Amino acid sequence: MNVFEENGITHLDLHGLRHHEVNEEVLDFIYQYQNNIPLIIICGNSNRMIEIIESLLKDESIMFSNPRFGIIRVEKL
Repeated sequence: MNVFEENGITHLDLHGLRHHEVNEEVLDFIYQYQNNIPLIIICGNSNRMIEIIESLLKDESIMFSNPRFGIIRVEKL
């Protein structure tokens, strides 16, 4: 997992995390950097990882978009 800023947007790269580790890491990231929204979560090419993150965000009523495959953009809490 890697947090970095690019073009003024804070990113979370989930490469290297296992599916069961993701929920806590993503929520921690979102709430820690909520003042910097929009945020980018890089899921990579794993359909399962994308499904896990999208389900988590829906359950938490967090608005998001998918600008391209493997990328989730947190729009609003």
